Amino acid sequence: MSRPDTHAAPRQIRFAMNSTIITWKNSLENLMGFYEAKRGSLYTFYPALFLFFVLINIACYWWAMFTAFPELTRGSAGYHYFKVQFPVGFLGALFDSLSFFVTIFIVRRALRAEKNMEYVSHLSLDLVIAILATFWVLFVFSFSGWIVHLLDSVQQDLAGRNEDYKRMLVDALARPYANKRNIYFGIIMGVSAMLPTCGHLFIFLRSFFRTIFLQKA
Repeated sequence: MSRPDTHAAPRQIRFAMNSTIITWKNSLENLMGFYEAKRGSLYTFYPALFLFFVLINIACYWWAMFTAFPELTRGSAGYHYFKVQFPVGFLGALFDSLSFFVTIFIVRRALRAEKNMEYVSHLSLDLVIAILATFWVLFVFSFSGWIVHLLDSVQQDLAGRNEDYKRMLVDALARPYANKRNIYFGIIMGVSAMLPTCGHLFIFLRSFFRTIFLQKA
C-alpha cells in the first residue's frame, strides 16, 4: 500500500502562488507598457492628470457630504462647504498626482525584482501611501476650512483645528460605531488616493483566479 505524499499540498500551494505572481507581473507589465505608450509628453500629461484628480476629489467630496452629512449641504453651512470644495479638490489632487508617480516608480522597481518576495514587498509600499492618505485627508479638511474662514475674515487657529481633527481620528479608532459617519466620510474621501492599491489588489485577484481555473482545467 502506497503512503500518502505529505509534501504534495505544500508543493501545490507554492506552484499556485508562483504561477499567480507570474501572471500578476505579466498583467502589470502590459499595463505599464500601455501607460508608457499612451502617456505622451509629461508637460501635457501632468496637467490632465492633476485636473482628473481635482474632479475625482470634488466628486468624492460631494458624494460623501450628501450621503454622510446631508444636513450640512443646505443653508449657511452648505454655502461654507461649497467654498471648502475648491481647496479640498486642489490639495487632494496634489497628493494623488504625486502619489501616482511614486506608484509608477515602485511598479518599475517591482518589475525588475528577481525574487517573488521582493516583488510583493515593493508593491506592498502602496499600503503606506493609503495610510498617509488618511492623515492627508485630515490635514486637507483642517487647512481648507481654515483658508475659507480666513477669506471670510473669521479668525481661527490652524494648530487648534489640526488638534481637533487628530482628536476626531483617535475617537473614531476608539469608538468606530459611534463615529461611523466620520469613518465613512474619510473612506470616500480617500478613494482617489487608494486607486493604485485597489488596482494592484484587483490585478492580483484576477491573476489568482486565472491561475486556479487554469490548474483545474
